[in-house]
Amino acid sequence: MFSIIIMATILITIASIVMILASTLSKKTLTDREKCSPFECGFDPKSSSRLPFSLRFFLITIIFLIFDVEIALILPMILIISVSNLLVWTSTSTIFIIILIIGLYHEWNQGMLNWSN
Repeated sequence: MFSIIIMATILITIASIVMILASTLSKKTLTDREKCSPFECGFDPKSSSRLPFSLRFFLITIIFLIFDVEIALILPMILIISVSNLLVWTSTSTIFIIILIIGLYHEWNQGMLNWSN
């Protein structure tokens, strides 16, 4: 146990020394105008480099991610039906699917699934 603490201390010390040396010996400057400006084929950009981001697209992506994770949780439930207690499996699956249906109804009721907005 004591040797693990010594090794961890040595590793943290070496890593800290390397990080401090790298930051002090690096030749970068924070006020370099060329590095701070956006790069566009070697020319100055003609318009803003930031494009407006659609919040609607972000929300649809989050909904897709949630349902994707839910599918990944449902698939193992099918595989363990033969090795688990049928009553416990049925009640757990039913509660999980009811929660999913309530979440889907809430998203539908809030208008999150309409593409025509």
